[in-house]
Amino acid sequence: MQSMDYHLALILIFTILGTLFFAFMFFNEFRKGKALEKIKKLPFKEEYEIFLDKTPHYRKLSSEERYKIQRSILYFIHTKEFIGIGLHVSDEMKIIIAFYACLLLIGKNTSYCYDKLKTIIIYPHAVMIKQVHSYGGIYSKEQFMIEGQSADETVVITWHEAKNESYHMRHNNVIIHEFAHEIDFMDGVIDGVPPLEHSKYDGWVKTLYKEFDQLNTIAHKNRDWGKYKLLDTYAASNEAEFFAVVTERFFESPTALKHHFPDLYEEYKDFYQIDTAKLFA
Repeated sequence: MQSMDYHLALILIFTILGTLFFAFMFFNEFRKGKALEKIKKLPFKEEYEIFLDKTPHYRKLSSEERYKIQRSILYFIHTKEFIGIGLHVSDEMKIIIAFYACLLLIGKNTSYCYDKLKTIIIYPHAVMIKQVHSYGGIYSKEQFMIEGQSADETVVITWHEAKNESYHMRHNNVIIHEFAHEIDFMDGVIDGVPPLEHSKYDGWVKTLYKEFDQLNTIAHKNRDWGKYKLLDTYAASNEAEFFAVVTERFFESPTALKHHFPDLYEEYKDFYQIDTAKLFA
């Protein structure tokens, strides 16, 4: 009898916990929905559009695309915490970072822009960081400069570099690079393979890894770069960095990427659902 009462008590406890969990999830989704509805009613300030008009990418968007990305920007800046280190976070910083982050998802059908991302940390200039490595029990320290970083629920951006790259189309764009990492991690693993439909997985891996392996071989020899100069040595670090660097080129140098790496370009066009060579030519 006591054993039966014990099992009944366990069932009751798990039932209550399950009910509370689903109630919490329902409330959380309800709260998100209400927040989204509130943000949808917010006007897009004229000064925000003045910032965006200075970027080469915003000027190429259609009226419909501009409206869509404006809504995404408003959601982004009202649901993320922006923290300045050694500087005051201005509206310009928020809008430009949000724009390039959301530009990557403009072809996607999503209501929430980087829903799991919580914090954007902004430094005025490139940051020196230290890392400790272990090789066979021997520890060593390394120092190197970073212009941005993506980790867990946080993205780090250095504004000096970001601002210069945002107002001119160049090969590099630190904001695009770091948010490409965020997209890569959306499936739980940062490995150069973003969330893909199962039917598209093999084609992506075959194309991406073929070009990565070739670049990696050339980078180690440091000669006969040819068309791989477009991608540079940093893309040879690992598959995740390759994905992020090629994403930069896809949005910053799309014509060159399409010319030199047509198969790679097609995979990225299919994933991001935007023909950047046509739109940003």
